[in-house]
Amino acid sequence: MACGDVEGKFDVLFNRVRAIQKKSGDFDLLLCVGNFFGSTPDAEWEEYKTGIKKAPIQTYVLGANNQETVKYFQDVDGCELAENITYLGRKGIFTGSSGLQIVYLSGTESLNEPVPGYSFSPKDVSSLRTMLCSTSQFKGVDILLTSPWPKYVGNFGNSSGEVDTKKCGSALISSLAIDLKPRYHFAALEKTYYERLPYRNHIVLQENTQHATRFIALATVGNPEKKKYLYAFSIVPMKLMDATELIKQPPDVTENPYRKSGKEASIGKQIPAPEEESACQFFFDLNEKQGRKRSSMGRDSKSSPHPKQPRKPPQPPGPCWFCLASPEVEKHLVVNIGTHCYLALAKGGLSDDHVLILPIGHYQSVVELSAEVIEEVEKYKVTLKRFFKSRGKRCVLFERNYKSHHLQLQLIPVPLGCCSTDDIKDAFITQAQEQQIELLEIPEHSDIKQIAQPGAAYFYVELDTGEKLFHRIKKNFPLQFGREVLASEAILNIPDKSDWRQCQISKEEEETLARRFRKDFEPFDFTLDD
Repeated sequence: MACGDVEGKFDVLFNRVRAIQKKSGDFDLLLCVGNFFGSTPDAEWEEYKTGIKKAPIQTYVLGANNQETVKYFQDVDGCELAENITYLGRKGIFTGSSGLQIVYLSGTESLNEPVPGYSFSPKDVSSLRTMLCSTSQFKGVDILLTSPWPKYVGNFGNSSGEVDTKKCGSALISSLAIDLKPRYHFAALEKTYYERLPYRNHIVLQENTQHATRFIALATVGNPEKKKYLYAFSIVPMKLMDATELIKQPPDVTENPYRKSGKEASIGKQIPAPEEESACQFFFDLNEKQGRKRSSMGRDSKSSPHPKQPRKPPQPPGPCWFCLASPEVEKHLVVNIGTHCYLALAKGGLSDDHVLILPIGHYQSVVELSAEVIEEVEKYKVTLKRFFKSRGKRCVLFERNYKSHHLQLQLIPVPLGCCSTDDIKDAFITQAQEQQIELLEIPEHSDIKQIAQPGAAYFYVELDTGEKLFHRIKKNFPLQFGREVLASEAILNIPDKSDWRQCQISKEEEETLARRFRKDFEPFDFTLDD
């Protein structure tokens, strides 16, 4: 189901959803566009936030459209607001367990800098386009969620009522819709219901036939005019559909409202292409000694006057805290750099030697890694096991591919005398059962790629014996689960450190820990010159 502006009328919305589900059966998701929060008092919301009341369906919402409601959305990357109610984030792609691909863009259009916290900019739109459209295999997305209408959406279509689509709406969203080719596009904010006739995503007789797009604007929840604010629909993910079935044209299909409006050129020009990062910008010397800087191949630059340049790693679509080329990276935490991966101390780590293995290029999960990156990840894992074994510790490694944009392999050393590998395994399984999380044991030498598809959400933990426990995330998942288990009394017995935000130390202390780790790790460092 999709829903328009809720405006804080949570009981009205969820009571209506319950009634529909009682009559028609359960739905998988409720997608809310427009203003989820309103100017009404917070008493009703507090009941959901504290768990007194619970949404009857997994609900995903867009962010603020005005300064007044920014306070409700603390994490720009998305977060759980209440049980069964999740804020998707400022922009991005949500892939359901079935493979359904939902692209979302929160806020209203802003062409001014700095961009307010409740708005999106041309750069935001450009990064979404780059994230999705850069491959030749891209055909479109299943669903696009925005709060504003796209400008010109009424061209060639049925009447949009009192809304003048030549003046109202966002030209940036129109541009995005041209490129993303969503099968469904939902929007709100105009306090009315408008289901546009489906439109084509190709030029007849000039381009291959493509699927059609349905644009649906939804009214405000509980509006007195009883305009439609809930839209129930069934959709099979594009990737699972037969090509001929996907491109079937509805009998009432129209021309693309953006493509032939005479505005397309001006729409497209508003969005600058993001500047590309230099291919070797992220290679810098971690060693304080002079003359040890490595070339982009990880060897001494004097060994060859023309070293072979590596293939440029994938670039992030926007700011990324973990892409090594990014200015957002806290480089003082970086403790080792290879050719395709690097090591960094974890911010707010469970211990002083809690490290992350991260790809230098922009990869979201282990499943997406190229062969050469996987090879180096495995080399780091083997080396770190040797390193920590020499210090009387065993390694526990986990990855959470859920609400994260860049792969982070968390590697936590556990003192050998603290507990056995079986104790660690039992602790994960026990706490998973307590939280109704199905952790499956998978064969020791199995490849995660054989179990999870690219884009699928999952969590897995790898023990020092090579045993792996895997969970396919279908709806919600506790973001701190891995840390909570390891911090529990059964393992490290530091329950107060289960949340990394409670473990942060000063930059000076972080720099001291990083220097110490680099020095201790140097005898094991396979990246150093022969």
